[in-house]
Amino acid sequence: MQKSIITLFHFIIFTFPLCCHAASPDTLTIAVTGDIMMGTTYPSVQLPEKQGTELFRDAKPILRAADLALGNLEGTLCDGGKSTKGSGPNSYSFRMPTSYAHLLTDAGYDYLSMANNHANDFGTDGILSTENELKREGILFSGIAGRTESVVIERKGKKIGICAFGHNSYTLKHTDLTTVGRIVDDLVSRCDIVIVSFHGGAEGRDKSHLPQGQETFLGENRGALREMTHFCIDHGADVVFGHGPHVVRGCEVYKGRFIVYSLGNFCTPYGMSLTGISSYAPIIEIKTDLSGRFLEGQIHGLTQTRGIGPRTDKQGVVVKQIKDLTEADLPNSEARISSDGKIALR
Repeated sequence: MQKSIITLFHFIIFTFPLCCHAASPDTLTIAVTGDIMMGTTYPSVQLPEKQGTELFRDAKPILRAADLALGNLEGTLCDGGKSTKGSGPNSYSFRMPTSYAHLLTDAGYDYLSMANNHANDFGTDGILSTENELKREGILFSGIAGRTESVVIERKGKKIGICAFGHNSYTLKHTDLTTVGRIVDDLVSRCDIVIVSFHGGAEGRDKSHLPQGQETFLGENRGALREMTHFCIDHGADVVFGHGPHVVRGCEVYKGRFIVYSLGNFCTPYGMSLTGISSYAPIIEIKTDLSGRFLEGQIHGLTQTRGIGPRTDKQGVVVKQIKDLTEADLPNSEARISSDGKIALR
């Protein structure tokens, strides 16, 4: 992806102070976010003002300045079709207009996971439409079983492999460690750095803490996430980032590699609760060396209100939440988080 020198200059000097040193040829800057659903036309039209052009206003400088920006596309990019979901109280379908696809490129995304419980909201036609729109925009994707299992992108002369796992039937499932191991092992054999995305964990405002063992939600196995993430690192992955609970969770450095367990809702102006902690929408920016080893990081706090995309958190509540959760749930992490969101090795 072309990164604007002007935008990068503006970002460094005027917008957000990086925790990390200036861009270096021997480091890689990776920015990760949670769920993205830019508005929906189903079952009624709920779309932001100005055709969504202001959604990523505060996030854009960070995402564009990164060497690699990744997130989770929570829904379809399609203009029609029949919903595959039922009509119960826990059943939602998300259909973003295809005319909104360019907003993702403009925001700075290089890769989006499709391994989630909304990629199939409009069946195979919806999946195909989403894939076609992302291809047209030059954004890589993976995560649907039987389709694209993984992708490889090059940065700074290094091959970076990316894969994504979900918890429901049509995704590549993170509950199936045989499949996870096979895909991660393949990428490790071909790439210099490997990044794993996962959609997992129980949902809700009371699910911020990372439990031990398996999580269940609405009768569905949502994964044993500590086991799964460590399994990926043990197999050679370098960065693992999660989403799914609709709230943020803690992060850790394990064996020199970075893991974040949930990045929450990122750009979801409609269709999801955005009250209290459900509004927290961080970007976590990390620097690794060119072998994937964690060097340092920065939590950029943003929050959401209905109808508006993520905006800078001037109160510092997002950083505090992730810091507190990390200290409570992941005390053995090899890194610590300071009150201003810097992530540094102990």
